[in-house]
Amino acid sequence: MSEVVVTASTLDLLGVASTASQGAVTKQELELRPVYRVGQLLETVPGLVVTVHSGEGKANQYLLRGFNLDHGTDLATFVDGMPVNERTHAHGQGYTDLNFLIPELASGIRFTKGPYDAAEGDFSSVGAVRMGLVDTLPVQAAASVGTVGDQRLFAGGTVPLASDARLTMAGEAVHLDGPWDHPDDLRKVNAALRLSQGDAADGAALTALYYRGLWNATTDQPERAVAEGRLISRFGTLDPSDGGQAERFSLSGTLDRQLGAARLGVSAYAIRSQLTLWNDFTHFLDDPVNGDQHAQNDRRTTLGGQAQAGFTHAVLGVAAETTLGVQGRWDDIYVDARHTLRRVDLETLLADRVREGNLSAFAETTLRWSDWARTVTGLRLDHFAAQDENLVGGLSGARQASVLQPKASLILGPWNRTELYVSAGGGFHSNDVRAGTLSDVGVVARPPFLVKSTGYEVGLRTSAIPHVQAAVTAFEMSFASELTYNADAGQTEAGRPGRRRGVEVTAQYRPFRWIELNANLALSRARYTDGDPAGPYIEDAPSLVASAGMLVDNLGPWFGALEFRDLGEHALTPDNRVRSAGYRELNLNLGYRITPKLKVQLDVFNVTNSKDDAAAYFYTDRLPGEPAGGVEDVHRHPLEPISARLAVSAVF
Repeated sequence: MSEVVVTASTLDLLGVASTASQGAVTKQELELRPVYRVGQLLETVPGLVVTVHSGEGKANQYLLRGFNLDHGTDLATFVDGMPVNERTHAHGQGYTDLNFLIPELASGIRFTKGPYDAAEGDFSSVGAVRMGLVDTLPVQAAASVGTVGDQRLFAGGTVPLASDARLTMAGEAVHLDGPWDHPDDLRKVNAALRLSQGDAADGAALTALYYRGLWNATTDQPERAVAEGRLISRFGTLDPSDGGQAERFSLSGTLDRQLGAARLGVSAYAIRSQLTLWNDFTHFLDDPVNGDQHAQNDRRTTLGGQAQAGFTHAVLGVAAETTLGVQGRWDDIYVDARHTLRRVDLETLLADRVREGNLSAFAETTLRWSDWARTVTGLRLDHFAAQDENLVGGLSGARQASVLQPKASLILGPWNRTELYVSAGGGFHSNDVRAGTLSDVGVVARPPFLVKSTGYEVGLRTSAIPHVQAAVTAFEMSFASELTYNADAGQTEAGRPGRRRGVEVTAQYRPFRWIELNANLALSRARYTDGDPAGPYIEDAPSLVASAGMLVDNLGPWFGALEFRDLGEHALTPDNRVRSAGYRELNLNLGYRITPKLKVQLDVFNVTNSKDDAAAYFYTDRLPGEPAGGVEDVHRHPLEPISARLAVSAVF
């Protein structure tokens, strides 16, 4: 008899989870999902949208719970225990580029939402995503070709070694033009070596990853330049020399041991990366002769790790589980911004050498008061210190800050396969160390180094209905300072305080073992809370994110997936006078196993050929012949039109 297994989009964490919105995604779900770009693997997290506003080599845009997280701020992302978010970055605080990830190596995702987990720190207030890497990979090869100039080759596999050790090797080469009048011409290579022994509960692993990417970029373009084909087409660009290059090398290690009743976990990492982005957002607003293209350069070395121990015990006769941990990270950063013309330097505008580190300690205890009631309480302390040396005569100096974050959850149940959750907690995100201006009286005025956040959540998780998993969550999230996008600087900056209130609903239904139907809906209200007459609406904050999909696996030789995503309309200005309609997109994956070791797969993206925008912003730029002060306009980056990709893969 052959085993028939259906893929679940998330694991059933009833009796395990500490909040209603916590979850886990299986490797099978990652494999089935139709993804145009690797970062969209994170869209397996319910309610998370991954989109772009520039070239494919650049970090994606992330949206969750009414937050436009830009390139990753407030969505802490980890791969094999390594933080992906980059602090004091040339383009955006928390910059999160997943292009170094080979999809076949992802083993699954665990995610949290809200600041309720004591183990999560910087950038995790809205959400945290932790992706593991496989220890065993069947020897295999794959090739794909698409209709928008995309090709990919992949090969990898695991070789057994002595003493239960194994060596996993993998590599990919990717090319992608996209639909753009000036092709992206993305050229990307990835390589991985992973030496592992044992398993996740009692084992060790050492992993080396390498990534190199080169690309052109079509950024968001002014609406008036596209109208009626005045200057460019919908897929055109006013500056074809925009683009980027990136390189990343990392070495990471993990060690997990079961020591009697205690569990010990240790991880460490070293990352060396460099990035250059050439972007021209405002065109001729600042320089009417040479234009406003800027090169943003970022070179950094990141070192860090964590150690944690978990053990069971009793508190006044009550069964308890406690986890204690310490974390540390050090970034040595060179970052600059240069005025350029067709990628040729004209002048250096900003240049800084930054050394930034933090040390954190946390504790979390679960008390099981009865078989229907438990509490989870945690406390986290983060201390940050940084030294900024401005290399072009601007502000220099040192900064330090600490933040204490209490967290707590009450879980009642299960009754009839249903649990109730109440959670509250504090969190934070760090700001760019370089942020600061001189006031009228000559005193340095800086936004806070660490920005506090507060979250509350009430939810329900149930499997009471046969073949159904469902969760409903009501949440509130407040920040002392929102990070907003500044087109003039080409990066995020600290802004006004804000709050989100909303409701999330997620459900998965498996009527048969070979199929799953899933749906997710998030409604939120995002408003500034300072009463500024500019208006209360938080820019680029979607009020609705919805998705629905179907997963099919082992239906004879057939497998596949269908996914629909709806990003609702939202304000582009604080006074709500300019709005974006958001976008709707349908993607399809259909596969056939010719033999148990050979399969063919067809992905179709934007099946309905939607003409919506993947991203939209409202700011001032200037085209030739326009007033010196420029023109306010909506700037759009369209969804890619309907396209297809055919892949063949074989296991040896």
